[in-house]
This record gives sequence, structure tokens and C-alpha cells, in this order.
Amino acid sequence: MMRNQRDVGEWVPRTTLGRMVLRGEVTSLGEALATSLPIREPEIVDILLPEMEDEVLDVNMVQRMTDSGRRVNFAITVVVGNSDGFVGLGRARGKEVGPAIRRAIDDAKLHIMEVKRGCGSWECGCFRAHTLPLKVVGRSGSVRVTLKPAPQGVGLAVGDIAKSILRLAGVRDAWGFTQGHTKTTVNYALATFDALQRSAATKVTGEQTGRLKIHTGAETVYVRGAASPAPEGEAPPPPPDEPAPEKPAPEPPAPAKEGAA
Repeated sequence: MMRNQRDVGEWVPRTTLGRMVLRGEVTSLGEALATSLPIREPEIVDILLPEMEDEVLDVNMVQRMTDSGRRVNFAITVVVGNSDGFVGLGRARGKEVGPAIRRAIDDAKLHIMEVKRGCGSWECGCFRAHTLPLKVVGRSGSVRVTLKPAPQGVGLAVGDIAKSILRLAGVRDAWGFTQGHTKTTVNYALATFDALQRSAATKVTGEQTGRLKIHTGAETVYVRGAASPAPEGEAPPPPPDEPAPEKPAPEPPAPAKEGAA
């Protein structure tokens, strides 16, 4: 779901990457990740990727007995993404659910990554970046998640937790196999996220990139400060410094020919 973004008008960056974003030197999230500078402020993602969505995967109540009585905390697991090549997973704890969810969303934005997509299924020949480019395996605790490329139209043949992560990552078709105690939601989510990280870290050659149509990141790149493109079928507006072209005046009607007497 889309939540209200924080007001970044009074944001004062404290990191090098944040100052570069505020000055306009970095205008997209792909450029920010390419700088190899760590993302330490969630406002960077709010500015460079405003169409971010989030989904709460798990709300776990943790109780602890102390000398003063029983203490109750909530452990929240959240996934964020733009459904087009960027996804992040975060966790947070708190005494109240609302503030804990907001902290988990901020933590997920700090761990955002680019997803590598392609057409890696031998059963498909659409040459579109709709699934994974290769088979990957992710692990967390006792959970082992195997993700395989699937042909177009299969959908996400995985569990509900993995389906939410892959959907927000922009993967539309995939086969999934799991091993271990998958009822542990946190480990299942971490294993799926680990599989996407391993896929993004895999080195591919130029021939493989062209043959499997591998694409990293978003297909529609959001650039901060860029004008939105004109809709199809409409001409783009003229630049402000040049006057709009004048329409030619209609030609006068030709005089009628006199008929024969």
C-alpha cells in the first residue's frame, strides 16, 4: 500500500550521498546505488523513488518477564518496492505497532537493492524482462528458497511471503521451491531476499545479457526534476523561449466558373 511520505522540504542531509541528492548531482536511485556510497538516510529514497509501495509481512508479539512485570514488544517485518526493479526488506521492534511499522519501512529503504530480471526460461521466447534470468538459491536459518525462471503467463508459483517480495521487485513469473521450516515468516522472507541479492550479484557476459534480455533496475527510470513525457498521440509543448508555430490562414474559395449561355 502507498503510505504518506514524510515532508522532505526541511530535510538537512548528514551524509555525502544525501548532499549530492539535494544539490541535484544524483537524480535517480540507480545513480545513487552506482556511486557505491551507502544509503544512510531514508529521505534519499523518498526523493529519488516517490512511487514506492510497502507491505507488512509479519507482526510478531514478543513478551518478556522482568522484575517489574511483563514487557510486550512488537517485531515488524516490512518489504518495500516500486514493482519495477527496486525492492528492500527491513525489520524493527517497538512497544507500539504504528511507530514500529514506520521504523521498519525506513530500515527497508536503507537496504534497497536493484533486481536483475530477464527471460531465462527455455520454454519462453518473448524476449522481455519478466522473470529471473537464472536459477538462484537463498538461505536464512533452516529455510532454503530456490527460485527458477518461468515462461510468461505462469505467474508467481511461490508462497505468499515470497510472492509479495517478488511482486514488489517487479518479477511477474517465477517457479519456487522451499525447504526447511517455512512457517517461520522472517526466515522465509530473508531467504527470498537473499536469493534476489545473489541473482543481482551474479556476473554475466555480454552474450548472456543479450540472449536472456537481462535488465537491472527499473525499466521506466524516474529522474528527479525531469519533465513528464507527453501522452501518446499528442505533440510535446514548445519550449518557453520559442513562440508556438502559427497555423496557416485558410485559403479563400476559388471563384465560381460562369456557365455556358
